[in-house]
Amino acid sequence: MRRALLGLLLTGTAAMPAFAQSSVTLYGLVDEGIDYASNIAGHAQWKMSSGDAQGSRWGLKGTEDLGGGVSAIFRLENGFDVNSGRLMQGGREFGRQAFVGVASTSAGTLTFGRQYDSMVQFVAPLTANGSWGGFLFEHPYDNDNTDNSFRVNNAVQYTSPSMGGFQFGGTYGFSNSAGQFATNRAASVGANWSQGGLTIGAAYLAVDDPGANAVGAVASNDANFLAQRQRTFGGGLSYQAGSALFGFVYTHTDLKNPTSYAYITGSIVPPGQTVSSLKFDNFEVSSSYRFTPALMVGGMYDYTQSRLDASGGRSRPRWHTLGAMVDYNLSKRTDVYVMATAQKAVGGNSNTALDHAYGGADDSSSSDRQVLARVGLRHVF
Repeated sequence: MRRALLGLLLTGTAAMPAFAQSSVTLYGLVDEGIDYASNIAGHAQWKMSSGDAQGSRWGLKGTEDLGGGVSAIFRLENGFDVNSGRLMQGGREFGRQAFVGVASTSAGTLTFGRQYDSMVQFVAPLTANGSWGGFLFEHPYDNDNTDNSFRVNNAVQYTSPSMGGFQFGGTYGFSNSAGQFATNRAASVGANWSQGGLTIGAAYLAVDDPGANAVGAVASNDANFLAQRQRTFGGGLSYQAGSALFGFVYTHTDLKNPTSYAYITGSIVPPGQTVSSLKFDNFEVSSSYRFTPALMVGGMYDYTQSRLDASGGRSRPRWHTLGAMVDYNLSKRTDVYVMATAQKAVGGNSNTALDHAYGGADDSSSSDRQVLARVGLRHVF
């Protein structure tokens, strides 16, 4: 009887499949600090604020080896406000990222879900706000989405493997609207090349009817600009020379028939008029230097010019933005930092909120100037 049982167990063990190796990782980041704004709708403001250098988040990412250099992958990433505990990104549970897909060492990665567009993937890392700085250094109104004000829902994304330092990718976000295939859809492509200390990147983003509904590629509670059409392209480079990092980025955004901007109380449309187009050109230079492995100092300057074509005429609001940051690592996972930006708006004759400074604060200034400063603590796990 014992021999029969032992033989049965050995047979069953031999028949069991060899399970592929898999892993799931919990990760996150908590960024908290105290902010000062010189002018928000005519008043100074002191406040505690979460996620100004990097958005506070926690997430799960996993992979399963399917054999032959192919893996199944997923990522679920939640954004949250440290001060209140509330969900960010329009109250979504996994508003930063949520996707599943397959990755091949030779063929690239194909994923499905809520994801970043190609401007965020390939151009934003070359900017100050998308690398060492944070959203206080964003281009006015984050008009080019290099500070990822919105993600792309219903997205299919492909990213190639790195081939001699060259990589490319593309994203398509479905409208998910019956009978309205083109309503609130998005498409983007981009590429970069890295060799030695030099990285060059470029991308293009097209969104039809951003924010037109809740089910499309750029949902109504996720969009920054509401418009009939948004087209954005740009490129830039960064160069690492020892402890110094230098960067330059140019981006252009073209909005057709814009009606509003989500994060300010003032209108971008002159009273009693309509706007046929609003265009932005952003020119940014930045640099950072690591004096020691623990101490980094960075600075940036951005010049943004715009053109507002309204039924009553044309105007050209412009903005100068200066920013600086000092960051000190207390350990490998915890750092403290001080950062500040100063912005001045010029050419303000549009009779809209575009005539005022708006440097990523809770609202635009009542004048052509706005200063923001922050002392923060960040912990990565």
